[in-house]
Amino acid sequence: MSVLPDPGATRAVLIGTSHYDHLESLPAVSNNLTALAEALTGPTSWTLPPEHCTILSNPTTAEMTMAAVRAAAEQARDTVLIYFAGHGLVDPEGDLYLAMPQSKQQRVETGLPYRWIRQALLNGRADRCVVVLDCCYSGLALGTMGGPSDLAEQAAVEGTFLLAAAAETRQALAPPDETFTAFTGELLDTLQTGIPNGPELIDFGTLYRHLRTRLAAKGRPDPQARDRNTGARLALGRNLALPATATTPSADGEPATGRSWPSPSGIRTVRGFFKSLADVRVTSGLTHQMVSQRSGGRISPGTVSRLLNRESLPKTWPTTAAYLSACGVPDPQVAEWHTVWMRLLTDTTTDAAPHTVPQPRQHQKPTTLQRLTRRVSRRNGHSRGHHSGSS
Repeated sequence: MSVLPDPGATRAVLIGTSHYDHLESLPAVSNNLTALAEALTGPTSWTLPPEHCTILSNPTTAEMTMAAVRAAAEQARDTVLIYFAGHGLVDPEGDLYLAMPQSKQQRVETGLPYRWIRQALLNGRADRCVVVLDCCYSGLALGTMGGPSDLAEQAAVEGTFLLAAAAETRQALAPPDETFTAFTGELLDTLQTGIPNGPELIDFGTLYRHLRTRLAAKGRPDPQARDRNTGARLALGRNLALPATATTPSADGEPATGRSWPSPSGIRTVRGFFKSLADVRVTSGLTHQMVSQRSGGRISPGTVSRLLNRESLPKTWPTTAAYLSACGVPDPQVAEWHTVWMRLLTDTTTDAAPHTVPQPRQHQKPTTLQRLTRRVSRRNGHSRGHHSGSS
């Protein structure tokens, strides 16, 4: 089953070089970065917090680029996505280098070795890694994912997916009269318009097959892909081409049937918990009013709205359980939600505990100021006693 990542535990780094000192400039790359960031932070894709989506436009050094990649790989627990658009270079050994603004042909030392990015992902802690390369010869990166030191084998529990704009012997396209590069433009169009008769969620496997068909029909380079484990099941966004009736409840107010409910199994953060709760209502096709009616009055429309817009985890479970049941989530899956809620609640309580539990008084030592104050008090008391005795 396709899944969307937990936005609170996911990071994306979008790298693009549009201006070159010694190579042909690619103005469309700048548009790629802006539009893709808007998509990833938007409501129909990953809904990433803006601070979780880093844009590096025309990075001046490989070190600057790798610092952002390493930070994302270390911070992400669910998914890390690395995207690059620009020129690709090939060294005499056939390895891929990503061109920086000062890069030169036949001077691969002026670029960023792709293997550095691969190694940073190997050292990261994300369950899933996604690499999207929109550059010439990007298919060369596919070769680095095979063999005993396979990226997916070492770095991904759930899976790894690599999507390349062109094979190792072909150049990617950046048509001068188009807003975006050929590959990324098709990707963005798919997110904005969807795939007719496609699944509810556009996973990377489905996306790759769709892009391959669309680009081939236009006579453009065929994209390449490499999937490990379940990387292809990771979804990039919702399918906006689904007919309206697919998300509309029946006349009697029952939720849509035959749909895949968002799974709570991948939730790692409170933000992800509420994002998935909201996805449940979208999947059901019910309005807040309908959810309230189907709850038998246990929760009001206002309570539904407040639940989905909270920033802190509810301290009690009944309201969330009533919401899930009213949306039509089966009881076994409601139980899974309860398990995730308890885990998150325990985690947040444990994190707060060291700051709220005072030390027992019997173990507290007096401070230097307290000791001095006591000495002065005893000395003053002794002086007063001596004076009164001599009167």
